[in-house]
Amino acid sequence: MAIVLDTPPQARFADVHARLIDYANRVEELRSPDEVLDELNTITTQSLSLSVLGAARLPFKSGDWQSIQVGKSAFLHKDVPEGWWEDYRELDPNRFHPMAFLAMTSMRSYTWTEIRRMVEPIGVERLKYDLELKYGMRDGLSCPVGGRWMVVFWSRKVLSSILTQPLRVVILAAASFAALRMEKLAGPDPKRIGSRSSLTPRETSVLRLASTGAQCHAMAQALGLGEETVRSHLKKAQTKLGVRTRAHAVAEALRQHLFP
Repeated sequence: MAIVLDTPPQARFADVHARLIDYANRVEELRSPDEVLDELNTITTQSLSLSVLGAARLPFKSGDWQSIQVGKSAFLHKDVPEGWWEDYRELDPNRFHPMAFLAMTSMRSYTWTEIRRMVEPIGVERLKYDLELKYGMRDGLSCPVGGRWMVVFWSRKVLSSILTQPLRVVILAAASFAALRMEKLAGPDPKRIGSRSSLTPRETSVLRLASTGAQCHAMAQALGLGEETVRSHLKKAQTKLGVRTRAHAVAEALRQHLFP
């Protein structure tokens, strides 16, 4: 049963807390990003007038928004206002965005009104906020997860009148479980350092030496290993990186930021 906003705060918190804890316990059973977002949306919309906007794996660099693709690194909830995403993409994708910066560097959630107060956007920086108002998004809540994901909610109400600190804590916890499940369902992202292939220290060392042009004999001497052992490390690294040649392995390791 939905909770209306005049419900006593303690009762509202107890209900939402119980439902979100149940969600966290069941999230591993959900089989698609859409299910993960929809289950979370059902709880927050019924209890808090807070709708799920979506979840995105943050780019390696704060301005690298061209790399975000819906269905691969970003997942929108099905009930997002029609046309919002298309209009949002028309904005300069490489412009620095304070919400993304906070998500990458902070472990707490922020409402959109809090972010506006902090950065006081003017001129072209107001375009995003004007777009939100155009689609009835009066406020929102951005929940960063480990500097890697951001789960975002939106509301037609100002959230300061709805979200108490205990509610924010349990919402952020549920968003974290959602993001962890999304990470598994979306698969690894080689552009993120935290998603790199699981090379062993020896395999990484051999590839680093190979990147300098060293041959197996020189690598073996440098590492105090036999040449056959070095070749074995190279083969294993190639297999893990999904490549067939040493040169391709070095190139892939560099692309995945496996060593400086």
